[in-house]
Amino acid sequence: MSPSRSAAREYVQVGASTRVTSADPHTLILMLMNGALDFMAIAKGSMQRGAVDEKGRSLSRAIAIIDGLRASLDRSASAELTDNLDDLYDYMGRRLLHANLRDDTAAVDEVAGLLREIRSAWEAIPPDLRQRADAPAATL
Repeated sequence: MSPSRSAAREYVQVGASTRVTSADPHTLILMLMNGALDFMAIAKGSMQRGAVDEKGRSLSRAIAIIDGLRASLDRSASAELTDNLDDLYDYMGRRLLHANLRDDTAAVDEVAGLLREIRSAWEAIPPDLRQRADAPAATL
């Protein structure tokens, strides 16, 4: 790796670290969702190029993020909503595992579409309600 490329990568990492450190819980959840979507896009491109190692790493990262979103569910919120999201996140993880094993780009697209819908709902939460949740990180 060239020195300029290494410096650029370090700059990006410092910027991302700063955004995470200063972000509120609502924004952190959005960052996680966006990260999972980015890793799914990388994995899909890797499948199309036949880059097996990169595909596996990217899908593993997307699954880990989805597991993190699942772990961050606010269990004190609506039991029905929480249970539904828990089941959906579980399903998404299993579909990405399937996608990895079978090089199934349609499964990646399916999960990305589901996550975009959840992200859309998360983004639609009014700002005054976002700030109310000083306790747990997320319901979604």
